[in-house]
Amino acid sequence: MSDAPLMVSVSGLRGWVGQSLTPEVAARFAAAFGSWLRESTGQPHPHVVFGRDSRPSGAMVERAATAGLLATGCRVTTLGIVTTPSVAIMIDHLHADGGMVATASHNPIQWNGLKPLNRDGVAPPPEQARQIIERFHTNRCDYAAVEKLQPVDHDDTANRVHVERLLKHIDAQAIRNRKPKVVLDSVHGAGGPATAMLMEELGVELVHLFAQTTGQFPHTPEPTRENLVGLSGVVREHHADIGMAQDPDADRLALVDERGRYIGEEYTLALAAMHVMGGHPGGTGAANLSTSRMIDDIAATNGGSVYRTPVGEANVAAAMRRHQCIIGGEGNGGVIWPVIAHVRDSLTGIALVLELLATTGKSVGGLVASIPAYAIVKDKLPIQPGMAERTIAAVREKFAGEKIDEQDGIRVDLAEGWVHVRPSNTEPIMRIIAEAADEKTARRLIDEVRRIVGR
Repeated sequence: MSDAPLMVSVSGLRGWVGQSLTPEVAARFAAAFGSWLRESTGQPHPHVVFGRDSRPSGAMVERAATAGLLATGCRVTTLGIVTTPSVAIMIDHLHADGGMVATASHNPIQWNGLKPLNRDGVAPPPEQARQIIERFHTNRCDYAAVEKLQPVDHDDTANRVHVERLLKHIDAQAIRNRKPKVVLDSVHGAGGPATAMLMEELGVELVHLFAQTTGQFPHTPEPTRENLVGLSGVVREHHADIGMAQDPDADRLALVDERGRYIGEEYTLALAAMHVMGGHPGGTGAANLSTSRMIDDIAATNGGSVYRTPVGEANVAAAMRRHQCIIGGEGNGGVIWPVIAHVRDSLTGIALVLELLATTGKSVGGLVASIPAYAIVKDKLPIQPGMAERTIAAVREKFAGEKIDEQDGIRVDLAEGWVHVRPSNTEPIMRIIAEAADEKTARRLIDEVRRIVGR
């Protein structure tokens, strides 16, 4: 049991259910957040919106965390099984002070976690996250007396509110006129019901795989190439226009083209940016340091530019607010469109890509071919104490004289491509990501960092 990981970071808390993540741990983390919320807002009874993904452990984690929030005097509104972006949207819709999601995103089924959100619907920025974490580790929770305890309410409108907000900003009729056929893999996660509702409103012919919110993942839930072989086959079988895959809490989206070819998560943001920036010449975007250069090329084509940030939705969202960006996100399939919310949202990605197909009349493959192509390779290594610091120092020394960015780990930009090395916020691993004009060069950059680690 002592070997079970418990990740506590700017992305919240994640652990193994029944081992490192127990009801006591969930309640204490939620109480730390509730206490911080009371202090930071000055509200004696902050209103917290709570949603969860479909994991079998979700009910347990929700109840434990709700107890922690209530114990600190918070008023809680539960939403049930909903997407993470739906929780963010409901914070705004209900004028709440914050939110919390029981989710472990793309991690396997033994994981669950808690993601706190501020009143803007995004994860608290690093300094605020550190304050919450410090409260959790020191058990500095401000519990309320019995006469100050608040009720729990329930709201079941999150899916409809989310979809209706999107419909206000999307040319639904253009999509209905095209009548696209879509194969969607919702991985038995939280996204199935809301996305099915959206597809019906858009007149999509939908082949919906793993739509029920059972939490029994039919394959490894991260929407990567090796995990979506089945989706690619169904796209070919049904002669669909596009295949789409969500992760369990539906803030990420990966794409498969009309030939059943996995084009990946990086193209989700690229295509969304192509659509939004194409309609707003000179507009700016934001993306993290691990995201493909495709968005920079798209921005330049439209007279705009891209701001780079550390990995993490809160960092990208903060840059988008600061620079009034019209689109942003992360290369893991997370699209942030600020007219909907400053959070990654697979439903937003779906709507923008379908509208792009409808308004251009092009296929997914045709649109992808119009974007300068890169090969991006993502690798990871188990991390040991001190390993990240030693690796970053060695990479800095190895590539002295090159363009280096140390906002988050270390990214080195070279003539032939770039490589980014950073410890994960959500798993006990170190990520190594490289991009170049071809896969061989990208892999060479990965191997070079691996050799540095080995030394």
